[in-house]
Amino acid sequence: MIRRDRVLLVERGRPPLEGYWSLPGGVLEAGETLAEGVCREVREETGLAVRPLTLVEVFERIIRDGKGRPEYHYVLVDFLCEVTGGRLCAADDACRARWVARRLLPKYRITEGTVPVIEKAFSRYEDQQRRSSGI
Repeated sequence: MIRRDRVLLVERGRPPLEGYWSLPGGVLEAGETLAEGVCREVREETGLAVRPLTLVEVFERIIRDGKGRPEYHYVLVDFLCEVTGGRLCAADDACRARWVARRLLPKYRITEGTVPVIEKAFSRYEDQQRRSSGI
């Protein structure tokens, strides 16, 4: 979620990425579409209702244990969404949720690979703003 010059981030409250900030998200449930999963996970972690607008990025993250063996393997599918309701509050496995100014991103401990996705989302958001204003 992008709102003007801010992006919605959550601080992970549980391993494997406890203490890191990332985009809201999680595991799909059986039979759930990507769009349904995005809406549910964002609501569970932030209290906000959203509508997915466009796909931003698909990438994978492999987290290895101390011996270099794969411990977690995630396939991440990130969408640009618009907020349609709710009230921001951290919940589920997020211990904090906040709108973070783009210029302040370097001050946050953000999960690997997330900043390029955020920059791509800002670019998509800015393109949509230009199109909707007729520029």
